[in-house]
Amino acid sequence: MRAKKSYGQHFLINESLAGSIVKKALAVDPDLPILEVGPGKGVLTKYLIESGREWKAVEADRDMIAYLSNNYDIAEGQLISADFLKVKLEEVFNGKPFILLGNFPYNISSQIIFRAMKYQDLIPSVIGMFQKEVADRIIAPHGSKTYGAISVLNQVYYTGKTIFKVSPGSFNPPPKVQSSVIHLTRQLSLPESVKLSTFRTVVKSAFGQRRKMLRNTLKPFIKETSLLESGLFSKRPEQLSVQDYIQLTIDIQNQIE
Repeated sequence: MRAKKSYGQHFLINESLAGSIVKKALAVDPDLPILEVGPGKGVLTKYLIESGREWKAVEADRDMIAYLSNNYDIAEGQLISADFLKVKLEEVFNGKPFILLGNFPYNISSQIIFRAMKYQDLIPSVIGMFQKEVADRIIAPHGSKTYGAISVLNQVYYTGKTIFKVSPGSFNPPPKVQSSVIHLTRQLSLPESVKLSTFRTVVKSAFGQRRKMLRNTLKPFIKETSLLESGLFSKRPEQLSVQDYIQLTIDIQNQIE
């Protein structure tokens, strides 16, 4: 069965790597079930089956659902035929937290991360395959060239590290890019006093013109012009840490309340 471009499919064929990825997920917490996104032909799924761990998988491609059902011993309800971005994640394991795992389709990988952020109360850990460029942006430290809005927004909820670097030859068909598997571990989220909508707006606005100082890009949000003299506003967006952005949001909220 051929991969479909419309689903961003690149089937992982490196069995050793597949086993190692699942082993990492299983080691996170023995009491948590695992939700796999985009199982494809089941290279990760078969190791989940062998493990005996409670698991489910979400697959949008009905042909892949049929393939998995015909080739593996899968119980009713373990395969969810749906678009992951539309699944009510609180219902998958009846409100129980779970580990998110997958060789994520590259065309929606960033959206998967934003969905994990939205459901961070349910998802203490994410282990996923990404295009290396995207993976690097997600976990980039402040001050680096790859640090951007997705870095800040993700790192409010998760700390991350690369656990495997993957060459194109590990897939069929091979992608034209290098890939990475990253592990995200939940950390404390925003303080209750910080409005998530305001925080996101501040971060996205800042990086919308990343070459400009923040006093220029964030000026429309400022009523008290004296606030623009703050040291944070004299910097460019990549120079601020996640905590700096939280403080920046607090400052902006305080002067409009």
